Amino acid sequence: MEFEEKTLKSERIFDGVLLHLVREEVLLPNGKTSVREMIRHPGAVAMIPFTSDGKMVMVRQFRKPLDRTVVEIPAGKLETSDAEPLLAAIRELEEETDYRAEKWSELTVFYPTPAYLDERITIYLAEGLTKVDNSLPMDEDEFIEILELTYDEAKVLQESGEICDSKTIYAMLYWEMRLLRERIEG
Repeated sequence: MEFEEKTLKSERIFDGVLLHLVREEVLLPNGKTSVREMIRHPGAVAMIPFTSDGKMVMVRQFRKPLDRTVVEIPAGKLETSDAEPLLAAIRELEEETDYRAEKWSELTVFYPTPAYLDERITIYLAEGLTKVDNSLPMDEDEFIEILELTYDEAKVLQESGEICDSKTIYAMLYWEMRLLRERIEG
């Protein structure tokens, strides 16, 4: 069965600083038409940074859509100047945490809510962290507390709901699998 929808008409409804809302009329596989409303997003990067003593670096910040403070892994949107996501990840880690990583590995790419949002997030593992004194300046509209958490500390925050976003929950699952693998191998 063919699933592809063909765009018949596209209209930009709203152009914001970060997001763009689009309404499209589409031709369905059965020959009927329907309307799709979508948010266009430039994409983002996130990183799972581990300190040399096995702690994960996370950030605590207020998120207006939730109207509360949450704990997340460091992340940021892609800028138009970013030739590749890894360069954005390197920049965002330093901007948000004052750390640089010696070793970077791409772990996954995922789409958090593909029913209405085209945001693509690339997640990296960042290891061999060193603190930097002359770090990149944080965005002037960001207010962040840097946390270095053990797995048990992070798990408590996840269970309390302070860790609640998909990219950080993915990071927690990755960390859990890594700890399990270390136990099996060691």
